[in-house]
Amino acid sequence: MNDAPDTTAEQIAQTTRYTSYTVFRRLSGLTEDGELTTEQITEALGEVTPLIESGADGGAEVLGFYDVSGFRAEADLMLWLAAEEPAALQRGLREFERSVVGTWLHREWAGVGVHRMAEFAKGHFPSFMDPAFTRKQWITVYPFVRSYEWYLLPDEERNRMLREHGMLGRDYPQVNANTVAAFALGDYEWLLSFEADDLHDLVDMMRHLRYSDARLHVRDELPFHAGRRLETLEDVAALLA
Repeated sequence: MNDAPDTTAEQIAQTTRYTSYTVFRRLSGLTEDGELTTEQITEALGEVTPLIESGADGGAEVLGFYDVSGFRAEADLMLWLAAEEPAALQRGLREFERSVVGTWLHREWAGVGVHRMAEFAKGHFPSFMDPAFTRKQWITVYPFVRSYEWYLLPDEERNRMLREHGMLGRDYPQVNANTVAAFALGDYEWLLSFEADDLHDLVDMMRHLRYSDARLHVRDELPFHAGRRLETLEDVAALLA
């Protein structure tokens, strides 16, 4: 997962970039009472997206809208953003929630993280930071908290377990990995997402990663949100209609 030429990797790894995942529940269909047509929903989405991506704060990049319905009872749509400045994420989310579309959605879960240079793998970075990596069809997102003992273990022991864990991940080169730090930004220490064109690859990889010593140092990793990437604004409108 996530290999790049050394020079490029080092440059990207030294960059600071924030990201956010926000999960919404649909309050009601936007077209059910004749409030909006699907075309109007698409138009509204087309108007708010440039507002999210522009601004004095540099704007936030819309990494994707995802259909997360059916996997959890309270989830329908997920919005994935990235930005150089955390204020851009805040403003972008406000722009979306204040739009015609956003007023019909309820925020159910959210997480914010930031890329920081990895402790042992200095050239490691989330795939969303590298233009060479394209977004995949499916995604699973979850928070992560290590055991209390983890950070007190000798460096050599933690390095060994992380290398073992990383080698297991290399068995799935078709999966994009996105790990960011979330210390002090919420209730979690890390935010993780994995992307694949086939959903079963995410299922198989997550099970495969269980067979490592690092698994003994997990305190929390819930909730999981899985979903399918919506390629067009028309697809998003169809989900919300």
